Amino acid sequence: MLENNYPKLHNAAWPGVVGKGEDSEPPIPLEAMLNLTAAAEVDGAKFDGIDLFLSAPHVDIDSTDDEIKALAGEVDALNLKIGSVVAPVWEPTGGGSAMGSAEERGRFLSQVRKACHIAKTLSELGVRPTGVVRIDSSVDPETWAADPAANTERIASTFREACDIAADYGETLAAEGEICWGGMHGWKTMINTLEAVDRPNIGFQADMAHTLLYLLGYNIPEERILPEDFDWSDRETLTEGLRTLTAALRPWTIDFHVAQNDGTVHGAGSHDKTGRHCQATDPNGKLDIAVDAGHWLREEDGNLTKAFKHICWDGCMFPNDVMMKQQTWNDILAAMIEVRKMHGWHEPE
Repeated sequence: MLENNYPKLHNAAWPGVVGKGEDSEPPIPLEAMLNLTAAAEVDGAKFDGIDLFLSAPHVDIDSTDDEIKALAGEVDALNLKIGSVVAPVWEPTGGGSAMGSAEERGRFLSQVRKACHIAKTLSELGVRPTGVVRIDSSVDPETWAADPAANTERIASTFREACDIAADYGETLAAEGEICWGGMHGWKTMINTLEAVDRPNIGFQADMAHTLLYLLGYNIPEERILPEDFDWSDRETLTEGLRTLTAALRPWTIDFHVAQNDGTVHGAGSHDKTGRHCQATDPNGKLDIAVDAGHWLREEDGNLTKAFKHICWDGCMFPNDVMMKQQTWNDILAAMIEVRKMHGWHEPE
């Protein structure tokens, strides 16, 4: 039997900037994140690529075409590909709320347009064979909750315009399932928003660390799946909860982050009350990474979805001394390899 070569295994660059700066540790340069990714190796296997955060100090959203070409060359020289990219739709990075004023929504859409241009250019340069443009609502759950129906429609209206922009560039948008974003902070709420958008080129980005907290109803208790007195040692109940969650969201899922979570929330700034990413080897992690990834990567009948050609590790807000150790990324790569062994497939290349 041929060894699985899909899905391709990507690392994320944004842990070098998310939660960094100002009152925290300094950002880790993109060059360092690329080199750590390229150097990771486990039994001869390496990362295939990296997913990018389109915001300075990593990739300036206002990059010129020459700068985009230089980025493509830098990544290609390390024998990596680029996959999904994150559009910086938040106010601190030049964006605005998707349910805000006309001016705020205009800034949101401008960032999406710029991100789609970068994504398309990278694809045309031959360094980005797969991937989506990631967005979120750029508003907190409390503000959204003041008028859920009206605010969901405002978000959906902005997302529809974003989808039209993305279509002009041949791009697809993925809405991030993270509990700190209003209109996306619960699993039913997320589906309601996607259904309201009703465009063919938008889907769901599942992150194992964030979606675990959907089960607990953080920020939206009425959508809790696990019982209030849930004991994490009750693996059977956890598995049933994951089955319920993924049966609802899997049909929407077009981008996937492998991650670990210890069942608690953590955050900084606009990323308040979000899933605490743990290291792949963290003994407090509540997920069986390879097994639980299968709930997203396989249909309920066990067949592979093959809904995306690459998967990405996401682990934000680790201390810099942890992130600068090569062993950290080797351990992460090892976890990703196990996911592919269990739920991957082979294609001729």
